[in-house]
Amino acid sequence: METGLKSQPILVTGATGGIGAATVRLLVNEGADVIAAGRNQERLSEIRAETGCRTLTFDLTSEDDVKSALNDITLYGVVNCGGWGGEIATPMETDMSVFDKVIDVNARGTLLVTKYASDAMIAGGKGGAIVNVSSQASLVGLAGHISYASSKGAVDAMTRVSALELGKHNIRVNAVNPTVVMTPMSEWYWGRDDIGGPLLEAMPLHRWATEEDCAAPIVFLLSDAAAMISGVCLPIDGGFTAV
Repeated sequence: METGLKSQPILVTGATGGIGAATVRLLVNEGADVIAAGRNQERLSEIRAETGCRTLTFDLTSEDDVKSALNDITLYGVVNCGGWGGEIATPMETDMSVFDKVIDVNARGTLLVTKYASDAMIAGGKGGAIVNVSSQASLVGLAGHISYASSKGAVDAMTRVSALELGKHNIRVNAVNPTVVMTPMSEWYWGRDDIGGPLLEAMPLHRWATEEDCAAPIVFLLSDAAAMISGVCLPIDGGFTAV
C-alpha cells in the first residue's frame, strides 16, 4: 500500500513513550521525515540514534514552549501522543491537583500542539493529517479512571471539532482509542486478575494491545489510504466496545 508519507515532515509528541516510539519507528520505515518530540532529551537522543529521526524538545504544558518550538516549522502531519496517566481514584477520592495536571497534559497539551501545528500546516498549503491518541477510557466507563477518562473525552471532542474546522484546509483530524497496552508501568494495575481479568474476558480477542498494534492504525490514518476519513475516533480494543 502506498502511504504517501515519504519525505513528509511529521511531528510525534510523546515520542519517548511506548506508542510514540513505535509510531516513530513505523513512520521512519515508511520514509517519513519524523520529528520526535518530548521533554526527556536523553531518551530523545536514543530514539534519534536508533531511527535517524529529528528531535524537538518542549513542554506540552507551556504555551510559550509549544509556540516557540513550532514557530517556522514545516509540517504535513502530527501525532498527539504525549500524555500522563494520573491516578487510580473514584470521583469521591480524586486529588484535584492530579485531575488538573492530567487535563493540563492530555487535553490542553493536545490543543496547544494542534493550535500551533495547524497554523504551520495551513501556511504550507498542502493539507495533511492530525492523529490524536485518545483511549478506550473515553468510550466506556472504567472504574478508577475519572481524571484520565475526562481528559481523553476532551481529546475526542477536540478531534471532532478540529476535523470540522480544518477540513476546509484539506487537513484531516482523527483519533485512535487504544485499550490497555501491557507495559511494566500498567502491569501493576491491569495485571491483577481481579482488575484486568474481567476486561480480557469481555474482549473478543482476549489479549492486550501492543505498541505496534496502536502505531499501525495511526500511520494508516496519516496516510493517503485514509484520504476520506476525518472526525473519527477509532477503537483499538480487540472488539471490547462493540459488545
